[in-house]
Amino acid sequence: MWHYLLKRLILGIITLFVILAISYFLLRLAPGDPTRSNMFSMDSSVGTVNSEKGEFSNANSIRKELYLDKPILYGFVMWFGKVVTQCDFGRSVTVDPGRPVMQLIMDKLPVTLYLNLLAIILTYMIAIPSGIISGSRINGFFDKSSSLIYFILYSLPGIWIAILLQVFFCEGGKFPIFPLSGIAVENSESLSTWEIMGRALFNSVLPVICLSYGAIASLSRYARSSMAEVMNQEYIRTARAKGASEFTVVTHHAFRNSVISLITLFSGILPSLIAGSVIVEYVFNIQGMGNLSLLALSSRDYPLQMALFFMTTFLSLLGLLIADILYMLADPRIKLN
Repeated sequence: MWHYLLKRLILGIITLFVILAISYFLLRLAPGDPTRSNMFSMDSSVGTVNSEKGEFSNANSIRKELYLDKPILYGFVMWFGKVVTQCDFGRSVTVDPGRPVMQLIMDKLPVTLYLNLLAIILTYMIAIPSGIISGSRINGFFDKSSSLIYFILYSLPGIWIAILLQVFFCEGGKFPIFPLSGIAVENSESLSTWEIMGRALFNSVLPVICLSYGAIASLSRYARSSMAEVMNQEYIRTARAKGASEFTVVTHHAFRNSVISLITLFSGILPSLIAGSVIVEYVFNIQGMGNLSLLALSSRDYPLQMALFFMTTFLSLLGLLIADILYMLADPRIKLN
């Protein structure tokens, strides 16, 4: 196992390097640069730049700092060298000029982690039991009705659902139950910790629904398909012939053997915790990783974009490695070699 993990670690480092190199080259080859962004108006050390000469001088200093005046390969080697030797991903150029990009990310990360963890918990609590019931009773009433509902949910655009929920259930809408934007608790000074947690959870209902409804439909279909395949196996017939109850057959024999395909989906969970949802955070005005990614992309903030690429790629590779280990734990017949 340790030999396998060492090989995966080496392969992961190579993969990470290649993906970051391609991402950097594509950023540099795209038209424009951070100094031409509409958000580029602050100098990291001086402040607001008013005169044309000052703006020109500031732009030149930023270009030198980001190695935009050098060949692309040289710029990538210098950036990657700082990341490896100093863990320095650089300073933001346009989103928050002069501030280290990792500080920006750490400020936004808790909100996105909170929302996505709630969405993941809700997704698995609904999708897995629903998929098990549907897969164990193919073409039954529950299977047909849930399939129809999930296919409809899966086809609905996220931005349309988010705006629709705002129109009906947010302040100023038909049923003004939830706040229009953000999940922060107002006037929290006079509230207890439990009251703050309760209100924050209440304010998160609509964003969490928008983040999870598509995943519930998708994961339920995967669970149904896996269960349907396993329920036709010979050992299921044997378990029934031995007198095992249907509950035991489904939960102990069928589900344990169908979980392998569900583990495959785990590799995509970790990156989603960081990337967040750009659409949901934008519509509900939530200051998380999704909004930060949108700002970095629209303002051409190279250091911030590369830091986000690094974290997303690293977590994707980590998710694949954890999924491989979970395969072995779920099925002892699988050997990591």
